[in-house]
Amino acid sequence: MLILVTNDDGILAPGLQILARKMKGLGEVVVVAPAEERSATGHGITVRDPIRIKKASLEGINNAWAVTGTPADCVKLAVQELIGKCGLVISGINSGPNLGTDVIYSGTVSAAIEGIILGIPSIAVSLASDEHDDYAAAAEAAFVLASHWQRNKDRLPPDTLLNVNVPPVSKTEIKGFKVTRLGMREYKNVFDRRVDPRGNVYFWLKGDLIPHDEEDPEIDVVAVEQNFVSVSPIHFDLTNYRLIDRIKAVGFERLAMENPV
Repeated sequence: MLILVTNDDGILAPGLQILARKMKGLGEVVVVAPAEERSATGHGITVRDPIRIKKASLEGINNAWAVTGTPADCVKLAVQELIGKCGLVISGINSGPNLGTDVIYSGTVSAAIEGIILGIPSIAVSLASDEHDDYAAAAEAAFVLASHWQRNKDRLPPDTLLNVNVPPVSKTEIKGFKVTRLGMREYKNVFDRRVDPRGNVYFWLKGDLIPHDEEDPEIDVVAVEQNFVSVSPIHFDLTNYRLIDRIKAVGFERLAMENPV
């Protein structure tokens, strides 16, 4: 199986390199990743500037390219120009969690979403700590999940990615895997107002995480806190199917193209 490994922390990130080497146990690995950190870029793509690529040298990996674009660019370019269709896209290992509403902003998750859009099974993997730098347990969890996917691929939906968050503990402390739904990650956003040496005002965004009161272990945030590997199936179709009939009942389909009275 041909496996595409990418991320949003940049091609030199240690999480990507340990993940790429670990995935060699499942097949041929190719790395196509941003040349520099592109965290929190969401699903942005590059359309107004050229995308440049350069061969990269990574320990234990024969084929690797650094790309000047976003994580989504990397997957598009890899599949459509560099390597063709692959059997699996795996994005990570991200430094820091991608839990709950974080997935909207995450370049790591967006790379996996791009894989799904292109019809390729995809997994996003994050180590749920910004300080922890031991990726061994997260790489092991990714390998176990990818292996299980390979054995059960005919039973899994082709349009859904797995968003995986691994608690920042040793392998022996992990209680197991838990299939979860997305929770809420709320931040108290603060714009730090500053002035540059020329007198121009600029802002620096800071966000403090607001403590949550959720207790349901089937929510990703809670599962990770309880030392489970959280596995959330994510679909890129954002339609709220539960509300379609209610929206119709309100009368939107009866509106005329004129100013309402």
